[in-house]
Amino acid sequence: MEIEFFEPAEAAALMRCTESWLRDGATSGRFPHACWGKGKIIFTSEHILEIAKLSEILPDATRPPLSPSRPVTKERLIGTRSKVRLANAN
Repeated sequence: MEIEFFEPAEAAALMRCTESWLRDGATSGRFPHACWGKGKIIFTSEHILEIAKLSEILPDATRPPLSPSRPVTKERLIGTRSKVRLANAN
């Protein structure tokens, strides 16, 4: 059995995230972890792999890919001003 154990700071350095993000996820029950002694949070190598899987965002298979001919608008248009801008654009 080759399971490694990591304190939150070590796990955060390995995952390139903040220690507080890991601690918050563990204490809120979102992330798997172990508690030793009086509430000491420990992550195993298996926990870290599972957290990585939980945090993974996969492309939506039901949504068609963006077509290159469709322009991507970075500006958010909200309210009556957007209606005027859209009317002027058409």
